[in-house]
Amino acid sequence: MPACGQPPRQSRATWQHGGVTAATHSTLFPQGSGGSPYAAVPTGADAVLEGLDPEQRAVATALHGPVCVLAGAGTGKTRAITHRIAYGVLAGILQPSSVLAVTFTNRAAGEMRGRLRQLGAHGVQARTFHSAALRQLQYFWPKAIGGGMPRLVDRKIQLVADAAASLGTRLDRGELRDVTAEIEWSKVTQTIPADYAYAAAKAGREAPRDPTEIAHLYAAYEDLKRDRSVIDFEDVLLLTVAILQDRHDIAEQVRAQYQHFVVDEYQDVSPLQQRLLELWLGDRDSLCVVGDASQTIYSFTGATPDHLLDFRARHPGATVVKLVRDYRSTPQVVRLANGLLAQARGRAADHRLELVSQRAPGPEPSYTEYTDEPAEAEGAARRIRELIDAGVPAAEIAVLFRTNAQSETYEQALADAGVPYQLRGAERFFDRPEVRKAGIALRGAARFGGNDSLLDEAVDLPSQVRAVLSGEGWTAEPPAGSGAVRERWQSLAALVNLAQDLAAARPAATLGDFVAELDERANAQHAPTVQGVTLASLHAAKGLEWDVVFVVGIAEGMLPITYAKTDEQIEEERRLLYVGVTRARQRLQVSWALSRSPGGRPSRRPSRFLDGLRPGTTATVGPTGSVATAGVERGTAGGSATAVPRRAQRTPARCRVCGRTLTDAGEMKLMRCEDCPSDMDEGLYERLREWRAIQAERSGQPDFCVFTDRTLMAIAEARPESPAELSRIPGVLSRKLRSYGTDVLAICAGHEVGEADDDD
Repeated sequence: MPACGQPPRQSRATWQHGGVTAATHSTLFPQGSGGSPYAAVPTGADAVLEGLDPEQRAVATALHGPVCVLAGAGTGKTRAITHRIAYGVLAGILQPSSVLAVTFTNRAAGEMRGRLRQLGAHGVQARTFHSAALRQLQYFWPKAIGGGMPRLVDRKIQLVADAAASLGTRLDRGELRDVTAEIEWSKVTQTIPADYAYAAAKAGREAPRDPTEIAHLYAAYEDLKRDRSVIDFEDVLLLTVAILQDRHDIAEQVRAQYQHFVVDEYQDVSPLQQRLLELWLGDRDSLCVVGDASQTIYSFTGATPDHLLDFRARHPGATVVKLVRDYRSTPQVVRLANGLLAQARGRAADHRLELVSQRAPGPEPSYTEYTDEPAEAEGAARRIRELIDAGVPAAEIAVLFRTNAQSETYEQALADAGVPYQLRGAERFFDRPEVRKAGIALRGAARFGGNDSLLDEAVDLPSQVRAVLSGEGWTAEPPAGSGAVRERWQSLAALVNLAQDLAAARPAATLGDFVAELDERANAQHAPTVQGVTLASLHAAKGLEWDVVFVVGIAEGMLPITYAKTDEQIEEERRLLYVGVTRARQRLQVSWALSRSPGGRPSRRPSRFLDGLRPGTTATVGPTGSVATAGVERGTAGGSATAVPRRAQRTPARCRVCGRTLTDAGEMKLMRCEDCPSDMDEGLYERLREWRAIQAERSGQPDFCVFTDRTLMAIAEARPESPAELSRIPGVLSRKLRSYGTDVLAICAGHEVGEADDDD
């Protein structure tokens, strides 16, 4: 056994000699030697490291101190971090129950749990941020708050509709969705209703309605939740943060339970999730984060790559490992992906990773122009039909588009071509009625199969499953056409295929073993493969991969989307295309249409992102920034002479009257509890309000865009005498200090202001 945290002796199956196993082509479990998705559990810590490349091995053996893994698309990041956890557990360095691995989707968490299970790391918790926080909230609520926890609402749209109705506002379905998204963004960025308009403007958000109206809708929504005693998913994080900030005994209990943290997709954390992570950690640094700034595509939800890019600044002693060996895509696909990022701008682009394909060469990406969108869909469907007829499995083909509204055209085209398809983001596999019924039938057969005549001639697991599912509608041949009947058959066929995989890996597996496997997968929300072409938005495709990918609708106005105006928004659209391109393993088809409908004016042009990359075009901008290559950078315990000092640990805000920890944003502005006595100068407060009204009228903005009532109250209570004192008041940002600081300080000093301005 090697020393703790030190790389062990290189095993026989070295990466240089072909021992590297597929890094990404696995849905849940590592590939077994026979191609089965079920592999043997490693016999010890050294065995966990077999088949890892040098950088993945560096990740797996870096078990102490903060670790940052910068992992490009297709480089095996999930493989690296799951092997890291398993190596630590099997080497006796990490206690399984003390490890919490967090990610962003149930599917990703389920995949991580499955891989850890197969690697022998039983007992490790792999959850989403919300799932981990909800468990803690449910457990500690009686102790921290008392009574029963409010009901958690799955969907907030109806509540938003009711809140709008209470204000006499009518919202159509699209507006409801957009306003709901604004409320979610506000909560994960810890923005209160009164501050929404300013925060949205600062973030460059395109508000779906007047910002003041959205602020009122947001406030009404929060009031309605309190009246009905319900909470939403964002409240789960907010309330958990509040409890951990206010109750140090509870925070210490959580920290005693979890001592080692792994965060996947770290470029997607919101400010609220980062705060929760900080509270989980306390003053420790046993943290491993994994991410890729070039795959930041969810900023509209509050996600920001800043936490990833600033990791070394906060942790000067961190070990940084860069993964750039791409095991997913051919050199031709990787060349296009690298070319897209080479023309990018901004902070994320400055830290881009240049991928190096580890696969054999394949065909060049194809670029096709069509007269209109229906012709583009028909062309894609025709080519897909040819690929399937040539032996490419339908499940290994995907059509990716920018907006969900584009889906319908492709659904029709594929149906007309007789091609089965599935919609990504539709109902979960294990929630489908036919799958639930099949599970009940299989469970009954496993218990009482000896009395079931259907199983009399079934000699092995696959034939037993086929026999049981034949009673639920499965047939050896798929039904003709598409639609609901075909979709039900595909669900049952996926279960049959799963039984065949399990029997190939474990010949002695029984029907009871198969039912247990289904239960494990249902808990992990890891569905078996459905035999159909995948239709998905580029956002929904994140984290997935296929042999053949059609990226469609790549025209100006669609990608980048019309409403992407700022440089930051344009760059996020570029990253979205990068994510789409890097989903392809072997073949990539890029297409666009010159008009929307047949006979329309051909006014569209291919996306600017393809300039210089598709044949016959030249780049509009040259390569920018530095390029990161594979390698390991090890920090030192005390940092280095050139390291950026670690940020001071954020301390909880406390009431200046009673000392209680403050969690409400409004109270934090006042630096006191709502109920604690105020020493506000009422006269000063009124003079500030009068001055604010004049400023708002001059700028054509609502009053609260100058300063909110809370901020004015805080100023009237603090009565600052200098710019430094004024800047310490929450809500007085540097921009406002420059614009209004002189006036505010003059008013606080008892002087009259504003008269001379009218003469300008």
